[in-house]
Amino acid sequence: MSDKKTVAIVTGASRGAGRGIAIALGRHGCIVYVTGRSLKSGDAPLPGTVYDTADAVSAAGGHGVAVGVDHANDEQVKALFDRVIEEQGQLDILVSNAFAAHDEMTTGGNFWEKPLDLVDMWQVGLRGSYVSAYYAAQIFARQNHGLIVFTSAPGARHYVFGPAYGVHKAGLDKMAADMAVDLRDCNAASVSIWMGALLTERMQSMRENEPEKYQHLNDENMETPELTGHLIWEIHNDPELMSLSGQTVIGAEIALKYGVKDAHGRQPPSCRDRYGVSPVAQHPFIIRG
Repeated sequence: MSDKKTVAIVTGASRGAGRGIAIALGRHGCIVYVTGRSLKSGDAPLPGTVYDTADAVSAAGGHGVAVGVDHANDEQVKALFDRVIEEQGQLDILVSNAFAAHDEMTTGGNFWEKPLDLVDMWQVGLRGSYVSAYYAAQIFARQNHGLIVFTSAPGARHYVFGPAYGVHKAGLDKMAADMAVDLRDCNAASVSIWMGALLTERMQSMRENEPEKYQHLNDENMETPELTGHLIWEIHNDPELMSLSGQTVIGAEIALKYGVKDAHGRQPPSCRDRYGVSPVAQHPFIIRG
């Protein structure tokens, strides 16, 4: 690898987890391409745009580049990766975070009583992640290095908000596992990371609107979005990266492994310790065409 700065793409980075991850990578001096559909104030119910995030990345010490991308549009996704290579000549990290989060996802009711368009998160969250990884992997194969990170959650293993959300998260874990098999000969890795409950704009709104429902969540047992970004940086620089490839890891646990603490020196709890929820290891049996 050259002595150039690390180049990363963080999808779905207008706000929430993606914004925090992008800013954290900026603190490590990365060039970060931040994508999303929010280009100006008012484009979404919650505040935040790709330009706001790009500015925050640069203010943190990196170089933020805002790119408007609809991750349901394959041509726009391909154009993103073409642009990164044209401008930087390399790509080191893809953080696949974009998904279609509907407000109705967190409301009460059975899955058939909620809007059918909740399955849109499979289009952007799953298919969109596959498409981004498809183009990233082509670059990694030429470079002979690279890292894909899928932002997942314990909802892959227990009921959270219904099947639309759960299938999305479980699919990301499986994607990381299977892509690792194909990426291994390219010296590139794919990892799925379970984030804990995050102190995001959306979560803050949920706690304010339904305090009793979310009373078990307080600042002490939640994570800032930036924590995951710092963990991704540690994973990327881990000499044993390839041994992690294909795994689903719990962010709070690898924070302990790497000696990384969250804001104000907090060490977030693991879902394994709190609820007995843990990832499932991929079986090593492989059938290839």
